[in-house]
Amino acid sequence: MHIIQSEIGIPQVQIDKLGDNHVLITIDPLPPGYGMTLGNALRRVLLSSVPGAAMTGVKIDGAKHEYSAIPGVKDSVLDLILNLKGVVFKMASKEPITCDLKVSNHVGDVTAAQITCPTGVEVLNPDYVITSIDKKKASFDCRIFLQKGVGYEAVEHAQNTDPDLILTDAIYSPVRKVRFDVQSTRVGQMTNLDKLELEIVSNGSFDAAEALKFAADILSSYFGYFNTTGTPADAEFMSTAHDIMAKQQVEEEKATRTEYTPIEILNLSPRTLNALINGGIGSIEQLTQCTDSKLGNLRGFGKKAMDEVRDALAKRDLALIED
Repeated sequence: MHIIQSEIGIPQVQIDKLGDNHVLITIDPLPPGYGMTLGNALRRVLLSSVPGAAMTGVKIDGAKHEYSAIPGVKDSVLDLILNLKGVVFKMASKEPITCDLKVSNHVGDVTAAQITCPTGVEVLNPDYVITSIDKKKASFDCRIFLQKGVGYEAVEHAQNTDPDLILTDAIYSPVRKVRFDVQSTRVGQMTNLDKLELEIVSNGSFDAAEALKFAADILSSYFGYFNTTGTPADAEFMSTAHDIMAKQQVEEEKATRTEYTPIEILNLSPRTLNALINGGIGSIEQLTQCTDSKLGNLRGFGKKAMDEVRDALAKRDLALIED
């Protein structure tokens, strides 16, 4: 972590569910510029690398190519293929799987619920309308070829040895939308910090919040190659979550072990007193454990307040600790 995190604390992650498969994730506080750095990297990985299932080909009884027409069926084969791409499948295995859609003696809409899937495959939008049949004697028989993968696969890259199989391009990504926004936030007197908001929408085959974890793991695995030894290049200018938490725990234990002398007896001005109390410093013992930089980060605590605190402590033969 950036060394600033040791002063502003560990970034907090908040997940707000905005709807089905729709979340807003907030991460703050972050050092200046890190909102854009993290947001852009996570967005690219979320859109390109999260695994999902997609149709790679289809066999339709009576159709040799995508420009065919099927008697009694409302849509052309080309429209049928486009409609079938709207069916959301969830697959447990990455092995290729086929599903069947057979309709006969039926007039009306054909929905995704009528697709017969093997074990390990689930249709997540069963009410989705694929096409309509307007003649009772008409029949519709097709086999859907599914594959689990990542990213986008163009049909030109697929090999086809079956003349009855119509290949299609595949968009595997279950993440439909990623939007990130960087806003300003503050901790004490530091007003140039970043707050990152990530809005993620998925198709339901991969949980939107889990997709962010997946993207973070992908990035971590690649960044690890740049430091195979695991030794920081300059540890003095880095901080870790473990070190920050350990430091906070030590400070809290110190506060509970020491005596508590109310800070009000220093007879500070109301402005200075309020700035200290709002910053969580309510005793003389807590005040003497602070550095100049820590007090300087408090909201409403300026140079005059610093001089006032030093003078008040000096009268009691006390002082702030050095940075």
